[in-house]
Amino acid sequence: MTSPSKSPDQSDKSKKYDRQLRLWGDHGQMLLEKAKICLINATALGTEILKNLVLPGIGRFTVIDANLVTHEDVGANFFLDSESIGESRAECTAYYLCKLNVDVLGDYIETSPDYILSNPDAFFTEFDLVIATDLSEKMLIAFSQRMWRLNIPLIVCRTIGFLGYIRLQVKEHTVIESHPDNENPDLRLSNPWPELESHLQKTDISKLDSKERSQVPAITILYYFISKFKQEHNGVLPSTREDKNEIRKMIRESAINDENGVRLLEENFEEAIRLVNTCISSETIPQHIKDILDDNCCINLTEDCPPFWIMCAALKEFVESEGALPVRGTLPDMTSDSESYIKLQQLYQSKAQEQAEAIYRKCGQIAVNNGAHQDFVLESEAKRFCKHASEIHVMRGSCIADEYTKHCPDLSSYLEDPDSLIFYYVILRGLERYIGEFNTYPGQYDDHVEPDVLKLKTIIGKLLNEWGCTQILREERVHEICRYGGAELHSVSAVLGGAAAHEAIKLLTRQYKPLNNTFIYDAITSTSATYTL
Repeated sequence: MTSPSKSPDQSDKSKKYDRQLRLWGDHGQMLLEKAKICLINATALGTEILKNLVLPGIGRFTVIDANLVTHEDVGANFFLDSESIGESRAECTAYYLCKLNVDVLGDYIETSPDYILSNPDAFFTEFDLVIATDLSEKMLIAFSQRMWRLNIPLIVCRTIGFLGYIRLQVKEHTVIESHPDNENPDLRLSNPWPELESHLQKTDISKLDSKERSQVPAITILYYFISKFKQEHNGVLPSTREDKNEIRKMIRESAINDENGVRLLEENFEEAIRLVNTCISSETIPQHIKDILDDNCCINLTEDCPPFWIMCAALKEFVESEGALPVRGTLPDMTSDSESYIKLQQLYQSKAQEQAEAIYRKCGQIAVNNGAHQDFVLESEAKRFCKHASEIHVMRGSCIADEYTKHCPDLSSYLEDPDSLIFYYVILRGLERYIGEFNTYPGQYDDHVEPDVLKLKTIIGKLLNEWGCTQILREERVHEICRYGGAELHSVSAVLGGAAAHEAIKLLTRQYKPLNNTFIYDAITSTSATYTL
């Protein structure tokens, strides 16, 4: 009897989203497909951001914009043409974006940002993320305060000419799968559990013939020489650079002559040498994990705490009992015969499953004690948490409105570098205030921009005085912003739209570390920088 094949819908969906499923998996895609996004102002940048969220399949989006399509919009926005001029910008944007992906639902509201703020909180709480572009300082502060109070992530973006800016606001963001660039294998060779140790001790490298040697997994080889090192050093594990070099030397000297009498080291032994640095370590708990487990949110759980902190509390009890994080349960590829590799794989997977189940049971107990249901933490989520316990991450952001109204950003160290992109942050802050005061962009309606340059310089000078900064901005930078006249360039919006969409996907899937908290892009020099303000 053959097993039933997957339904056509599942097959088509897997094919459609194949590349992104490799990045964030089925669980990440599921969160993306449930996501509801609100876009404030369908500028070229806003449309590019939504495009990069519609294509991978977000659940639903709502565009809020009271403007009609202008000639300037057609020149900057890839999705609009001359036939759109005079039409609702919100409606046109939603219509064309929905054509990109039939799985995504799109809606629009033809109204201004200030009017939408008059809506009750319930309007906003249905969204998982709010993205705002082209806001004045007053509107930005109002949206920031509202989203901060409602605990809804906010991404604020702007492009003007060759300059782009992203600011992320989030109270607390927790990540289980941060996908570090360089992740060391979790082999526990320095302190193996009994079943693993018993299995590894069965192999005596010195008694193997050439064929047997070539099929031994690198893990077994490395464990053998770690044990040999301990015998020669009174049971002390290798820890220093010199110790690890000695291990490498021992492995190299174990080479035997081949059939032609040439002394060669087999590929699996070379693999063992490469594993020395990453798989011999006395550190069991990384410092950033210790900081999370000692966090007040982990120690003093609240009734409304998310599952993440319940799992952290369970992990803390596990670590205090075992002295180490749960086994990851995965092995790197290595040269070996199938039987030896599969046996090792089973040992690691079995231990990982055993520990994950223990932590899941502990999560249920903690949840009940905290006034929640026993199944508050899903078993699949707890097992994923255990697998990635060494890479969990917590980011706490700041409120944009506070940056504008309560405290001044400390820019003194950044401003010492005359080529720092932080100068553009200062100019953009001045630009937002200019728009609020004059209800227009500098240089937008006059070919002679010098009067507007003077106005913008005066506003920026006041800002720097408020911040206690004595630096003077180069006039050509201010003049360049005024020369743009508020224009958006599609190429710049496309680049920044991709970057902002990346951050949105990180927030929605709760994978990868989002930026904290400001990103500046200079298209003239093709340089970018991030700042925590």
